[in-house]
Amino acid sequence: MTPSYIGRFAPSPTGQLHLGSVYTALASFLEARACGGLWKLRFDDLDTPRNVKGADSTILHTLEALGLHWDGQVDYQRLHISEYEEILADLIAQNKVYRCVCSRKNLSQVYAQTCRDAIISPDTPHSLRLIVEKQDLSFTDKLQGHIIQNVAMHYGDYILKRKDAIIAYQFAVVVDDTRQQITDVVRGIDLLNETPKQLYLGHCLNLSTPNYCHVPVLVDKSGKKLSKTTFAGAVNIQAPSEVLFQLLIWLKQNPPLELAHTTVDDVLAWAIAHWNGEKLKGISTIVI
Repeated sequence: MTPSYIGRFAPSPTGQLHLGSVYTALASFLEARACGGLWKLRFDDLDTPRNVKGADSTILHTLEALGLHWDGQVDYQRLHISEYEEILADLIAQNKVYRCVCSRKNLSQVYAQTCRDAIISPDTPHSLRLIVEKQDLSFTDKLQGHIIQNVAMHYGDYILKRKDAIIAYQFAVVVDDTRQQITDVVRGIDLLNETPKQLYLGHCLNLSTPNYCHVPVLVDKSGKKLSKTTFAGAVNIQAPSEVLFQLLIWLKQNPPLELAHTTVDDVLAWAIAHWNGEKLKGISTIVI
């Protein structure tokens, strides 16, 4: 029997986990555990030029040190290339995608369908774009409310496979979540605008789509999101209980002071029992 709630955390192995990543991971973990569900782990490792050797092992070690234990085997996108290619072949056969030779630097945010009707040889370096029809797509985010977006007007036909032959994130994540039977996605609000694209593709593939919950992102005092590109430091796993305690404060959970000096298991047991994600409703950023 499949559990009614299956969540996931899907980091990219591009370096060590920083506080912003662990903040999202903890929210996802607590939501799953508070619902009595499973929490799965997947490495989004298709963008090979960005991957750092050994980063996946470091990430696993960090999660274990913080007591964020996942269910089942760790999944890796690179193990499923043939699955992505098979689905792409079906979309090509159904005339739902087309070859594109446009350079990214020459494109505006909304793709102008330059190559939609062009005849492009498969031997020419090209990306694959999904044909997006003009229609409003709506969903209700657990924290951010009702969202309506016309994907065609916001983005146009978007890429499913890049010109360098790398499967695009927008495509892979939809297939991955279906394969792992994910029912609920908890992730940062910085990905909120990407969700309609994924829902649109899910509908094109006749797949069931998960529920979404986009939590605030941590930002520094200048308003910049914590990320590897802004050189956010690695999480201090020498003091895991203190890290979890601070994250719970930023998650607006109001943990009692004594939790800061107890065990990881005790912190997480309290956090699961008292988890209330609604306290993050309508918040987009947390300044640290």
